[in-house]
Amino acid sequence: MSFTTQSTSVPVVAAIKFAVGSPLIVFELTEGSAGVAPAAATLRPAPAPPPAPTPPPAAAPPARLVPLKAVGTAAQTAAAVAPVASAVAPMRRGRVMTSPANRRRAREAGIDLASVAGSGPGGRILRADLESSALREAVADTAETTEIKVIGLRRLIAERMSEAKRTIPHFAYVEEVDVTELESLRMHLNHSRPKESGSLSYLPLVVMALTRVLESFPQCNVLYDAARGVLVRHRAMHVGIATQTPDGLKVPVVRNAQMLGLWELAAEIRRLAERARSNKATREELVGSTITVTSLGKLGGIASTPIINAPEVAIIGLNKAVERPVVHQGAVVVRRIMNLSSSFDHRFVDGYDAAAMIQALKERLEHPATIFIPTVKAS
Repeated sequence: MSFTTQSTSVPVVAAIKFAVGSPLIVFELTEGSAGVAPAAATLRPAPAPPPAPTPPPAAAPPARLVPLKAVGTAAQTAAAVAPVASAVAPMRRGRVMTSPANRRRAREAGIDLASVAGSGPGGRILRADLESSALREAVADTAETTEIKVIGLRRLIAERMSEAKRTIPHFAYVEEVDVTELESLRMHLNHSRPKESGSLSYLPLVVMALTRVLESFPQCNVLYDAARGVLVRHRAMHVGIATQTPDGLKVPVVRNAQMLGLWELAAEIRRLAERARSNKATREELVGSTITVTSLGKLGGIASTPIINAPEVAIIGLNKAVERPVVHQGAVVVRRIMNLSSSFDHRFVDGYDAAAMIQALKERLEHPATIFIPTVKAS
C-alpha cells in the first residue's frame, strides 16, 4: 500500500493486509522542517515486515488479520486501526476467560473464578473445572469435625446400655394389638374432662393394664442381684417410664402404680416426665423401678427391640397406633392397630411365660373395660 500526501486527496494505489503489531505507516520529514505544518510532510509506505518464523507448537495462537478500508487522511487511518486494538483486549493479563453460563453457575455456587484453574485453550475455564472446584470445596467442608466428650449422664447411659446388652441374653417378642375400642374409650374420656386436666394418652392405660397382668406373672416384676446371684421379687409395682430429655434418656419411676386410679396415674406420669425434661427430677424419682415401659409416641414405628433396664428382667415397648385394613369377624374392615415390642431376660423369663404375659396384656387392651377389673386369683 502506497500513499502520496497532497493538499486535497489521497489516492489509494493498492491494498494489502498487515499482521498485528507490524508498522503501519512511517512519517518522513525534510531537513529543517521542524515546525513545518503536517500538510507539508510526505507519507511513504512502511517497509514490508520480514516473514514471521513458524511458531513452535506451544506458541500463542496466530494473530488475527484485519483488512484495512480505504482512508483519506491520517486521522481516518488511525480510526481504521482501532478495531485491531479492541480485538486483542480480551487477551489482556489477569482476565478470567469463561462463558457467561459458567459465570452464572460460579456466582450461584459462590465460587471465585479467580481461584479456578482452567483446562481449556489459553486457560479458559470450562464447566468441568467448576464442577471439580465445587467437589473439592464440598470435600473440604465434610472434612471438618467436632469432638464431643462422652461425660456425665450420656456416659452413664452408654455404660449401662453396654453392660445390659453385653450381659443379658435378650428375648424379643412382638405382638399386634387391636386398640380400636381403647381409642374410642380414650377419646370419650378426654371429651368428658376439662382441657386443663391434660389429654389422656395410651401410656396410662397401658401401665394400668400392666399392673393387673403382673399379678399373674410376678416373675416379670423382678430385679436380679448379680453380686449375690439372687432374684428379688417385688410385690409393689414400681413402673419406670422411659423419657427422652435434652440431656438423654431418663427413667422416672411411678411408685406403687398398682394403687393409683387412671387419672392419678396419668397425672403422675405427666409430672415425672416434665421434671425429668426440665432436669428437676430427684435421684429418688429416677431409681428403684421394677419394670419399664417405653414409648416413642408417633415415632414408634412398626416394631422395636428395646434394651432391658438392668437389673430388671422385662421391658414393654409401645409402637405407633395406625389405622389399617384387617379381617375382623369375617369381614375386611379398618381397625386401629398398635404393636407391643417387648424384651425379656431369657435367663429368668422363659419364652412361654413372656408370650403368655403379652397375650394377657393384649386381652386387656383389646377389651378396655377389663383394665379396671382386678385380677381374680384362683383359690
